Amino acid sequence: MQHSFARVLTPILSNLDTFVIPHDQTNNSTSEVVRSVIEQNRMTEEPFFLIDLEHICRKWNEWRDLMPRVEPHYAVKCNPHPMFLRTLRSLGARFDCASKEEIEACLALGDVDAEKDIIYANPTKPRSHLTTARRYGVKLMTFDNADELYKIKQVYPEAQLVLRIMTDDSKATCRFSAKYGAPLNVANDLLKLALDLQLAVVGVSFHVGSGQSDPSAFADAIERAYRVFQMAAQLGLTLTLLDIGGGYPGHDSTEDRNSISLSAIASHVRPKLDELFPEGSGVHIIAEPGRYFAHGAMTLVTNVIARRDTSAFHDEHTNPEDVVNYIYYINDGVYGSFNCKFFDHYVPKAKVLGKEETTALFPSTVFGPTCDALDCIYKREIFQC
Repeated sequence: MQHSFARVLTPILSNLDTFVIPHDQTNNSTSEVVRSVIEQNRMTEEPFFLIDLEHICRKWNEWRDLMPRVEPHYAVKCNPHPMFLRTLRSLGARFDCASKEEIEACLALGDVDAEKDIIYANPTKPRSHLTTARRYGVKLMTFDNADELYKIKQVYPEAQLVLRIMTDDSKATCRFSAKYGAPLNVANDLLKLALDLQLAVVGVSFHVGSGQSDPSAFADAIERAYRVFQMAAQLGLTLTLLDIGGGYPGHDSTEDRNSISLSAIASHVRPKLDELFPEGSGVHIIAEPGRYFAHGAMTLVTNVIARRDTSAFHDEHTNPEDVVNYIYYINDGVYGSFNCKFFDHYVPKAKVLGKEETTALFPSTVFGPTCDALDCIYKREIFQC
């Protein structure tokens, strides 16, 4: 079934309402929508986001077409806004939660079954968060070490456990295997320990890293997971769940032709799943796409709050490459929405709104609103109006 939604405007400030853009405006340009919302709500001095729910629907339809056997559990950490969660839930999504706050945000939707619709996919959990998960009935959760098994035995012995394994994430932007995942040479010992502790291990999970650039990494990880399924079978365990994690690109194929697409990933994943985990094998397959849904659905709108003309700030000793004609200051920065520059190594793309296109372009630097010079979003860039 193909789904469709309107755009939604969501201000950053929590005390402001959420504005739904009528369906007859969803084909308007971003600048037209922004101008309309500012005129209606006089939000001239605060940054805000546009959430395009139609984009989420397109990505959902694409996922179901390309990966029909893989059930999406949206990674809530990517964007926990209630409208975002509500839209995905209405499409049929389940959720990957990494904290008690994320669990509570999903359950607040009202139609989420704690046991069936949530996987607590954090291999290292605080005891208080485990207690919360137990109180709500969130049973499915990941682990990757012996200490975590002992903790779960003490706090939540009836949990259903998923062993997270290490992958080759060498070609990912953000690598996770240094932090999470059990290497295959200890997986058998962890399965044995779980049996000794009378804990229920029901599946295997992995994550090939965020911003993965090699689609074959997914197929390799599926093969590693299959080896763990074989280990479990030799111990008398019947595993019924395979979680193929996240790392799926959020851009549209036309946005970045140098990056891999979901189609490229699916061309590796589908045949490998059919080979090792065919339909009728009794193994339920899920994934944890987050950026895939959130990336292209969000547009941050900021306001230029000040400008400095620095075109004369140089002499004969100045390197021409250091000359900047203007410095702009905007009302959001790296300590706010632009933290992606540090955390995800992401370079956001800027578009100037509200001005006619001009041929007079100058190298400019853009700072955020703090008094910290590290709060630099763009350095000596040329922006097209």
